[in-house]
Amino acid sequence: MTQLDPLGPIVIGAREIYDQLLATDRKVDGIRGEVAQVAQAHGELTKDQADHEARIRALERGRWPLPSLAAAIALASLVLTLITFMSKGG
Repeated sequence: MTQLDPLGPIVIGAREIYDQLLATDRKVDGIRGEVAQVAQAHGELTKDQADHEARIRALERGRWPLPSLAAAIALASLVLTLITFMSKGG
C-alpha cells in the first residue's frame, strides 16, 4: 500500500517555512510589547489603588471623633440641664 501525501500536489519549501517563522517571530515580538504595556499599566493601577486606599483610611480615621464628640456634648448638655433643673427645684 502506498502512503498518500497529505498536502497533495502542494509543495512547501524551506523559504516559505522560514518566511512564516519570521512572520510568527514578529507577531510574538508585538505581543511581547503589548504584554509589557499591560504589565506597566497594571503596576500603575496598583499604585493608584494603594494611594486611594490610604486616602480612604485617612478620611475614616478623621471622622471617628465626630460621633464621639457629639455624644460627649449631648451628655454634657444633659448634665447641665439636670444641674439647672435641680438647682431651681431645690
